[in-house]
Amino acid sequence: MSRMYSFSRASLLLVMTAALAACSSTKPKVYQGEEFSETSTFSHDFATSAPATCEAARRTLLSQGYIIKQAKADLVDGHKHFQPESDVHVEIEFHVVCAPNDGLGKSTTLFVSATQDRYALKKTNNSASVGLSVLGSVSMPIGSSSDSLVKVASETIPAGQFYDRFFGLIEHYLGLDTGLPAVDLDDKPALPVKPSAKAPE
Repeated sequence: MSRMYSFSRASLLLVMTAALAACSSTKPKVYQGEEFSETSTFSHDFATSAPATCEAARRTLLSQGYIIKQAKADLVDGHKHFQPESDVHVEIEFHVVCAPNDGLGKSTTLFVSATQDRYALKKTNNSASVGLSVLGSVSMPIGSSSDSLVKVASETIPAGQFYDRFFGLIEHYLGLDTGLPAVDLDDKPALPVKPSAKAPE
């Protein structure tokens, strides 16, 4: 009887260990999804200088209601708040870096990463301490509560179309979508240049 009990117990432990090993092996690690491939969603090449490209990125974010935290010749940071539900708050933060590809300043690679932080409304009950001569200090609820936003999730936005729309609007501000030479934002307005109508001869 005892031998059968010890055998069944050992079999149970062996099955549980195998099940745990199977569960742990089927779950891929987060870093395994990092391919580091040459083609990336997070970068785009522009035939303009780094300051002009970053200025177009700044104007792109401003045009969509983003608040610019810092803007330099080679980087731009901005964020925007959303409230999809009454007790849910979402913040998207952009980080843009403009890296020149040559010493002439004619080509730039723009690197961008957008992070989405999600906050939920949490209620906290307040209590007050009441001093009694016999019992001492007793903490009792007074029926009030305070609300606070707590971060519940944070992730880098991976969607390709999201960044494609961002790059497309940058091209709009650079004037590349008109087929004309890119507008140098250091000297001229960052708006598409329309070809002037030919005067009748």
